[in-house]
Amino acid sequence: MLNFELYNPTRLLYGKGQIGEIANLIDKKSKVLVVYGGGSIKKNGVYDQVIKALEGYEVVEFSGVEPNPRYETLVKAVDLIKNEKVDFILGVGGGSVIDGVKFISAAVYYEGDTIDIIQKKLNVNWKAMPYGAILTLPATGSEMNCGAVVTIEATQEKLSFSGEVLYPVFSVCDPTVIASLPVKQIANGITDAFVHVLEQYITFPQGAPLQDRFAESILQTLIEIAPKILKDPTDYDAAMNYMWCCTMALNGLISKGVKEDWVTHAIGHELTVLYGIDHGRTLAIIGPNLYSVMFDTKKEKLAQFGRRVFTLEGSDDEVARLAIERMIAFFHSLGVATKLSDYTEDGEKAVEWIAERFNERGWLAMGENKNITIDKVREIVKLSL
Repeated sequence: MLNFELYNPTRLLYGKGQIGEIANLIDKKSKVLVVYGGGSIKKNGVYDQVIKALEGYEVVEFSGVEPNPRYETLVKAVDLIKNEKVDFILGVGGGSVIDGVKFISAAVYYEGDTIDIIQKKLNVNWKAMPYGAILTLPATGSEMNCGAVVTIEATQEKLSFSGEVLYPVFSVCDPTVIASLPVKQIANGITDAFVHVLEQYITFPQGAPLQDRFAESILQTLIEIAPKILKDPTDYDAAMNYMWCCTMALNGLISKGVKEDWVTHAIGHELTVLYGIDHGRTLAIIGPNLYSVMFDTKKEKLAQFGRRVFTLEGSDDEVARLAIERMIAFFHSLGVATKLSDYTEDGEKAVEWIAERFNERGWLAMGENKNITIDKVREIVKLSL
């Protein structure tokens, strides 16, 4: 197990009726920019709760943040903040809105070209504007971490950046919002959280048994509650545990002291840019095939995953291979297809397109062992067709 530092200053408010508490967490003198997406919050009652909680505050609104938030949209919010002299941001939405707010928070005080934050994957270590989040779609864990992913439409790039100053001051997680979500979005969220855990867990034995068991408990809980929440999104206990799993999957806890992978996400981001496939579904396409291609170096953890999460028996080779099959079966049980051909007839072009993109960026040796080369990426994408 490696040395590590754990820091996470985000205050979490979990449960029904917590949106009203934000008035106790934002300075009464603040001018607040409320940032949201396409307007679903006005249909599910969240918007009304937010506006009621902000009575007495000076409020400005910015809507239209897309799924896979675009730089070109977000910079308009930065200009609005400067023009209106806003001093606090409230993001209301899913991971895309919260990621978008992280960019806005960083860009307000950045002295250079703000596109650098994304293209150069900068460590944001300068002053950022404080913000809070009200989560409406569990999936990304963005409500309790300091990383974000933003798309640059002009260059067809979907890239991440991070920085300690980008943690939310607070996040409100009310599981009742799940009742208004389409089943497809819930399935995407479960898949996203599941693969977030796998990216940190299916590497190699690292002498971190507590981290492993944290990870395994999240995976087991997602498997347990998935059929319940998909059948009945109004099941409050299932919704609460689903939302909590998504947060715990990527709030930094299970990654401490261990090396991580994240190549499934890197490839998946390119599939979203290229074909517009939902983020969670790109992970289900790529993940199992990455584990197959990198089987020899991941076999021990795949076998552990199979035994502890799926209670499989047999030799390491048998259990590890069967674990990949059970992973795929779990995705299918969510209604998530796992082949690129399920989404596009033009999948072949992704092989060289992604390889060239990675080569241009100098991403030549990736993964926890720096052994996922461009040739391995080609192999993974080919197997995913």
